[in-house]
Amino acid sequence: MKIRPLHDRVLVKRLDEVTKTKGGIIIPDNAKEKPSEGIVEATGNGFVAEEGKIIPMSVKTGDKVLFGKWSGTEIKVNGEERLILKESEILCIVEE
Repeated sequence: MKIRPLHDRVLVKRLDEVTKTKGGIIIPDNAKEKPSEGIVEATGNGFVAEEGKIIPMSVKTGDKVLFGKWSGTEIKVNGEERLILKESEILCIVEE
């Protein structure tokens, strides 16, 4: 199944949370928080302004992004968890 978000929505795959601290302590699964970092897998066409003009997206497929812990809607695509959120819920693009 292929997903194509509409308008100013983005499909994000969450990145795996670190399971070990810098000091070597292993974090158990039940103590982990959901990661707020992910990779953009698909984007919509952009935001539709009142006059009907489409404002293009600032993010693109492959961008690494940060978003709020409670942002978006969780869905399953081909048995894997994904997150659909509005572009305005993305806090920043991570450049390495």
